[in-house]
Amino acid sequence: MQVVANVVVAGKNQKELFESLASAAEVFGETNCGKCNGTDLRYVVREVEDNKFYELRCSNSKCKAKLAFGAHKKGDTLFPKRKDKEGNYLGKNGWVIYDPETKTES
Repeated sequence: MQVVANVVVAGKNQKELFESLASAAEVFGETNCGKCNGTDLRYVVREVEDNKFYELRCSNSKCKAKLAFGAHKKGDTLFPKRKDKEGNYLGKNGWVIYDPETKTES
């Protein structure tokens, strides 16, 4: 399923517009799964114990990879998580697949 949406950004000047465009592109610019290169992606918001988790998921039943998003401390913006908890860059540009046997993502 291909979802088409228009995103409107606002700013008082070119710098603010540029920053808004960059932020929107960082979150909504993914067009392919980083694991299988599939194009059937969906946005998912999960809530666990009053915490919201924002993810982009591959709908390919053989893949099911996800790209997690974090929330900036200031403002209401998101960013793709491309590093692990130690600060190392993740492979496949942050796309991971959960392994239920080992309970890890890779």
